[in-house]
Amino acid sequence: MSKEKELTFEQAMEELEQVVEKLEEGDVPLEEAITIYKKGMDLSRLCHTKLKSVEEQLTQILREDGELEEFATEEE
Repeated sequence: MSKEKELTFEQAMEELEQVVEKLEEGDVPLEEAITIYKKGMDLSRLCHTKLKSVEEQLTQILREDGELEEFATEEE
């Protein structure tokens, strides 16, 4: 299992914020910036996947009688 898959959502977001800060500083050599950017994209995909998984879990709620019921959320 890769390191990214072991990260929690919060850890991935924290690392992603660090990546953004490094890139925004602008004093990173081009080759390093590309590597950092790729890492950021991987972290972004991981966060998206984790959020999508949680969203799918939350689309069903358990009724009082123990039956699952679809739960629709309004998207912005």
